[in-house]
Amino acid sequence: MTEQPPPTCGSGPSAHPDQPDGAARPDLPERVAATYGEEDLSTVTAFTGGFINFGYWAWLPEPADRPLTEDDRLRSEQDLYRLVLDTFDRPRGRTALEVGCGRGLGCALALREFDFGSVIGLDAHPDQIARALEANAELLHEAPGARRLEFVLGPAQRMPLPDACTDFVYSVEAAQHFRDLAGFAREVVRVLRPAGRFALTTFFARVPEAVRVLPQLLPPYADGLDVTHLVDDVAATFDGAGLADVAVTPIGDGVWEQYDRYMAQRPELRDKWPRQYLTAYQTGLLDYYLITAAAPAG
Repeated sequence: MTEQPPPTCGSGPSAHPDQPDGAARPDLPERVAATYGEEDLSTVTAFTGGFINFGYWAWLPEPADRPLTEDDRLRSEQDLYRLVLDTFDRPRGRTALEVGCGRGLGCALALREFDFGSVIGLDAHPDQIARALEANAELLHEAPGARRLEFVLGPAQRMPLPDACTDFVYSVEAAQHFRDLAGFAREVVRVLRPAGRFALTTFFARVPEAVRVLPQLLPPYADGLDVTHLVDDVAATFDGAGLADVAVTPIGDGVWEQYDRYMAQRPELRDKWPRQYLTAYQTGLLDYYLITAAAPAG
């Protein structure tokens, strides 16, 4: 499938004009490349509907009082996107950029439910970009020339996008993979327009001890898929890059318990997936966070 042309948002030349060529072997850590390449994590039963996140369950009707269904699981994944997108209070007609877009399902949700003028999905894995183009083929071609949705191949720390090209940058459960958070933060500042907003959600370590303990408890930290970023360091990195009003909100009480309960109710899942995330949360090692910030003035 042919990749879409580079985005035309913003003005002026890109700080990184070298668009990646979409080679079959992405420049990613081996475990990350395999997980989102030939293994295709979005097809795992635990991630209903092709989304890849633990979900935000707090908005489901009475989730603690009944068995959880696959429809609940899908809605939890979508609600995590809604939680992030709700932080931008004037989306109509604006441009948004999702970093780590995967199959692009969150980009489609942003257009459908939040009425952004255009959405760019960025992902570092060529297989994910190919899947996003396929999954969103109808939306990509429903209005020729409108360019409301496009997908771009590139890393978070070196985005092949123009300066000041977007009003909103968001990322949903991707930053736990990033080795260069400082580079990502600098790029967020570069591509945001004045008065632009930033929102990120994923899981991070709560305390320094977790950097040592989490790889012993959770295989994704041991095999190199995830990085044990300490949440205080993450916030300091965004602040140091020039983002303003950096706010960190723990949201684990809406994530971990119901996710674990959903997994436990399904024999095909409960013995094949590391369920120690709830343990890590309950013992204070790990939590899920919503981080928001604003573009620097001027």
